[in-house]
Amino acid sequence: MQQHIDKWETEFSEVLDKFIETAELKPGMLMVVGCSTSEVAGERIGTAGTTEVAEMLFRQLDRLRRRTGVALAFQCCEHLNRALVIGRKDAEERKLDEVSVIPVRNAGGAMASYAFEKMPEAVVVESLKADAGIDIGDTLIGMHLKPVAVPVRVGRRTVGHANVVLAKTRPKLIGGSRAVYERNPENLSCR
Repeated sequence: MQQHIDKWETEFSEVLDKFIETAELKPGMLMVVGCSTSEVAGERIGTAGTTEVAEMLFRQLDRLRRRTGVALAFQCCEHLNRALVIGRKDAEERKLDEVSVIPVRNAGGAMASYAFEKMPEAVVVESLKADAGIDIGDTLIGMHLKPVAVPVRVGRRTVGHANVVLAKTRPKLIGGSRAVYERNPENLSCR
């Protein structure tokens, strides 16, 4: 198994490096992570979650966090209504309401339960609106992204056996045919 995990870690590192280059992640942004460790290992979602895969993914995501300054939130599985594990400080800064539950492998998932154990002062919140996201294994993170979500394409679309979908968000474009969306001197002069 370790040989596979080493290969998957190389793949995931490649995905994250390209995501950092492409998504314009900045300190203070919030990134949601949805992950099925079962899917990474080639099994059906929710059937074979492993701490070993979760540990490898967490290690790489923590590297991304340190490199970019983004806060991470880990989505739990459907048995916890896709609640999220997040650091207490990050939850308080965003005025998120904590809920009473402890994610475990069979109710929360291997990734969320691992994150709950390893993050300093982890708490669980019911919902949030993230600036970016990564979905590993078709876990459906869209409910936790700000509108408007924009797909981010990188060369690799899988880690192990799992599909990987990346997204960033942008502010809504409002207005009609006379609206301007880019700041430049011509657009800012009053007439």
